[in-house]
Amino acid sequence: MSSLQLQLDQMVDVLKAVAEPSRLRILALLARGDLTVSDLTTILGQSQPRVSRHLKLLAEADLIDRYQEGAWAYFRLADNVISGDLARGLLARLDSADALVERDMERLSQVKSSRQEKAAAYFSANAGSWDQIRKLHVPEDAVEVALKKIVGDKPFQAMLDVGTGTGRLLELFAPLYLRGVGIDINRDMLAVARANLDLAAIGNAQVRQGDVYALPVERESFDLVTIHQVLHFLDDPLAAIREGARALRPNGRLLIVDFAPHRLEFLREEHAHLRLGFSDEQMLGWMRDAGLEPEKTLELEPKATNGDQGLTVKLWLARDPRLLIADPVSKTIERVSA
Repeated sequence: MSSLQLQLDQMVDVLKAVAEPSRLRILALLARGDLTVSDLTTILGQSQPRVSRHLKLLAEADLIDRYQEGAWAYFRLADNVISGDLARGLLARLDSADALVERDMERLSQVKSSRQEKAAAYFSANAGSWDQIRKLHVPEDAVEVALKKIVGDKPFQAMLDVGTGTGRLLELFAPLYLRGVGIDINRDMLAVARANLDLAAIGNAQVRQGDVYALPVERESFDLVTIHQVLHFLDDPLAAIREGARALRPNGRLLIVDFAPHRLEFLREEHAHLRLGFSDEQMLGWMRDAGLEPEKTLELEPKATNGDQGLTVKLWLARDPRLLIADPVSKTIERVSA
């Protein structure tokens, strides 16, 4: 039997799980993003025990995934290739103009709008401190141009964004990957990321709560792992780099974005930065210690502002060398002035 096929009894179990109106409605909703039991009870107008029972049966049939985020549990359509594809195939045949389906989607929009309002409130409350730091380095759009340049435009299967924050990198690279996962320890930031992904209508990405030192993902399951402006908050950056490398498939790439060494002590005192930037020698050494081969470095220098010291943004790209049969990539350091 092919690994992409189900045995007869397995197929029957899956079809039994789907063959119930409420469970089919739940699958249609989860195909559009991560939802909690509370979200689903609001949308379906059913009791929590009843919804939980439906979710249990769908999970037992491997049609949905469940993951914990603090005291909350989120559900989404399974990443598993066989059952996930089977569910998506069935949903593709579902009439979106059905009155019940239309009502569910309207209520889903209301739930997502509520999320976005809460996320906007949190973002507004913290925007001042973030703006203070952003003014010290090149504009975000210049950083994003550099990110696209260093990653390239070749499609790939899976991306992991460690310390996803607002989920911006998941948005930026959504056209390239089939599946994206963002990890962050902060539940408020996860709410912001979910709202942003909903707003951008990105259905092939999800975010989860997790620790950068113990990522809640399977090893060797991603083609691109990004760690964007995270390492300067950590007391052990090498451990986080090793954990990111663990998630890489053979020939996968790890992209780190952070600051070059600087002397802005107020970032340590007022913004919880534990590290005042990283040198090439330090970062490339850590990448090699994690079993990766450094490939390229980009440097984005800030514009001079009244003699004040700014922050130089650095991008470091490394590759898992396993099964790498192409010609060695030249290891260059490029300087980009902005």
